Amino acid sequence: MHDPAAPDPNDRDYPALMAPGARDLDALDARLVDCRACPRLVEWREEVGRVRRAAFRDETYWARPVPGFGPADAPLAVIGLAPAAHGGNRTGRLFTGDPTSDFLFAALHAAGLAALPHSRSRDDGQRLYGTRLVSPVHCVPPDNRPSPAERDNCRPWMARELDLLGPALRAAVVLGGFGWQALMPVLTAAGYAVPRPRPVFGHGAHARIEGPDGPLDLIGCYHPSPRNTSTKRLTPAMATEVFRHAARLAGAGR
Repeated sequence: MHDPAAPDPNDRDYPALMAPGARDLDALDARLVDCRACPRLVEWREEVGRVRRAAFRDETYWARPVPGFGPADAPLAVIGLAPAAHGGNRTGRLFTGDPTSDFLFAALHAAGLAALPHSRSRDDGQRLYGTRLVSPVHCVPPDNRPSPAERDNCRPWMARELDLLGPALRAAVVLGGFGWQALMPVLTAAGYAVPRPRPVFGHGAHARIEGPDGPLDLIGCYHPSPRNTSTKRLTPAMATEVFRHAARLAGAGR
């Protein structure tokens, strides 16, 4: 039940008011899942949850903001647009329940960062080793395209999540140009010395950025969307190589 003394989850400023004061990731996630700050995204995520895909007609969709996934002391973050209409929006876990998630987790598993080579439900026993999945936008957008205003509304959640990962965070794999662009203002606001001009996204791009708790290695990776994987723009070998490189830089994995 919503605390009447807390900000209204429908308020556009709800993320900016609620994210900074979260004491830990559990508290952050609890606040996040109540967020209704972006009316278009709320309407779409709930409409998808009502109509459902035929294959999942008997399931109850999550249809809420999808929190991050992974340990609170992870030295490696994987940052990318994640809540798919019938994936994370259905299952309630980032990159879970669709072909994109199976491709991603196969690469994470091959790199020693995930317990299982797939991600199908919140109770499938999946675990991440020294790695946390982070999304710049936590609700599924129509056509997988958040507006600039929706991206900016959601930014305080990612900013606080990365802040709570704190000094342990040593590297980040950024999936796609959207995630790369969304991350840069967060790093600047957190005191990282982001160079001008900003580092340019590309698959395999590597930028080391000095921050308050030491350097952060950023590695670019094409997003594992069906468009990229079906055309072989991103292959399993390419993704696995990026994650192995990031795991070595961060000291993550088994």
